[in-house]
Amino acid sequence: MKHPKEERTFLLIKPDGVKRGLIGEIIHRLEQRNLKVIAMQMIIPGRDKFDAHYPKDQVWINRIGEKTLSTYKKYGYDPIKELGTEKPEEIGPLVRGWLLDFMASGPVVKMIVEGVHAIDMVRKIAGNTMPSNAEMGTIRGDFSVDSPASANREKRSVHNLVHASETQEEATHEIALWFTPEEIHGYRRAEEDLTF
Repeated sequence: MKHPKEERTFLLIKPDGVKRGLIGEIIHRLEQRNLKVIAMQMIIPGRDKFDAHYPKDQVWINRIGEKTLSTYKKYGYDPIKELGTEKPEEIGPLVRGWLLDFMASGPVVKMIVEGVHAIDMVRKIAGNTMPSNAEMGTIRGDFSVDSPASANREKRSVHNLVHASETQEEATHEIALWFTPEEIHGYRRAEEDLTF
């Protein structure tokens, strides 16, 4: 079993984060928390790569369909008028498709981050996945104002700057999908002996 400071997670700066010039700011926030970027590359992956990245199981697809329906209900939108259905199992694939289109729309920066409880720490730094609910002081809270209501009305994905693995299983899958072992570089930060 690895030491907690060796925990690794996957972080992806999405096309909106790249286009807004936030790469340096995002890395700075990670490094401020004594997290290490141990692999990184800017790429323009195709839609197929993101299709392999995001879950395809029916439970996940239904969940995003239900979230979308919840947003429509909260703001008084008619899902049948806007999407042609009110069934989560039919709405989920539409939303997933918007996500794949957005992610493949421009360059992204993929990275592996290592450090104490890296998975939880990176998600905390990123903030709530819905920028309109993200706390100030987080990446999404400080730099994004998008909401699911706005995205749904425009039939697109929420622009929330980054993707961060949610669980150890997800991190393991995503790291293996996006990086080869030769692309991962371990090193010691100068202050590690002082902070750990």
